[in-house]
Amino acid sequence: MTSQSSKPEWEQKLHEAGARIEEDVRDFIRYFNDEVVPDIRKNGSDAVRAAARELNRLAQKMDERAGRTSPPSSSKDAPKP
Repeated sequence: MTSQSSKPEWEQKLHEAGARIEEDVRDFIRYFNDEVVPDIRKNGSDAVRAAARELNRLAQKMDERAGRTSPPSSSKDAPKP
């Protein structure tokens, strides 16, 4: 059983640890918003375009294996370079 005199010290340490964690979380959020999010916004569309090109190639291979011809690409469906 803990003595009454050690409880305030324990509570103080817990409070200090909580304050440090809160500051670390704020720093992480600030870093994420300032550094990571802009990079994702800048390069995210490139990643989606690359995935679209790969999916198009996969669909063509699937059509070839099934003995079908690929549907003609319309200009609206074609991935942009």
